[in-house]
Amino acid sequence: MKINYNNNPRDAKDYDTTRLREELLTECMFKDNEIVAVYSHIDRIVVLGVSPNDHELALNDAIDNKAFGVEHFLQRRELGVINLGGQAQVKSGSETYTLDHLDGLYMGMGSDNLIFSSLNNSNPALLYCISAPAHHSYPSRIIRRSEANLVELGSTANANERVIRQYLHPDVLPTCQLSMGVTALQEGSVWNTMPAHTHERRMEAYFYFDIQPQQVVFHLMGEPTETRHVVVRNYQMILSPSWSIHSGCGTQNYSFIWGMLGENQTFDDMDFVDMDSIQ
Repeated sequence: MKINYNNNPRDAKDYDTTRLREELLTECMFKDNEIVAVYSHIDRIVVLGVSPNDHELALNDAIDNKAFGVEHFLQRRELGVINLGGQAQVKSGSETYTLDHLDGLYMGMGSDNLIFSSLNNSNPALLYCISAPAHHSYPSRIIRRSEANLVELGSTANANERVIRQYLHPDVLPTCQLSMGVTALQEGSVWNTMPAHTHERRMEAYFYFDIQPQQVVFHLMGEPTETRHVVVRNYQMILSPSWSIHSGCGTQNYSFIWGMLGENQTFDDMDFVDMDSIQ
């Protein structure tokens, strides 16, 4: 398990490219027949890449629960899952959940013995998961792609026309603090948001996908007057601290999974940065 420690914005001003990437970027979230885990001290987020190819993967076998001081991983946590691959199966105790491509799953606090598997080894599942500390046990349930809350934003004139599907969101189901969804940019659009914004009240994790070969996304971060960029490629995850701007621009349209933890779950609670002040 990779452990990420929180960083001070005053220190981050002096990070070079290598240090920024080491601190915030995970270049490989999926490895065949493994569970890749990133544990960040930024709001205690845990990001998982689960890649069951030809055998089942048990969450308790992949996570050192001693690091969390609990008997099992979700004893005091909740978990969100979005399937980026072929048909997947997730078992927890006597419950079994079958996820198609781009279906989501919410697992409430207390869920135990999670086992992930692919139903077709020639088209294996790719399960991207985010976990947050929880205070209450809400019911676990599947969120089909068609059941996600649909929001269309942006315009072709500003090169940011995009479709947002909110899976873990108060309009869809209750969670303790975890919000999660998928944003897909339309052809010809490259900005995932602009003007840039911050939300000091919560952090965000971005997982980029549908980035074609020889294409990249320039993920923008830093304080509004001290911006930096990190080059991100397909199936890579980057942490965005609450003090950092949230924005990015690709060389072509792309998609990403966003996940937020923090003080509230208000999706449009953003502090936009005046374009005349950003540097």
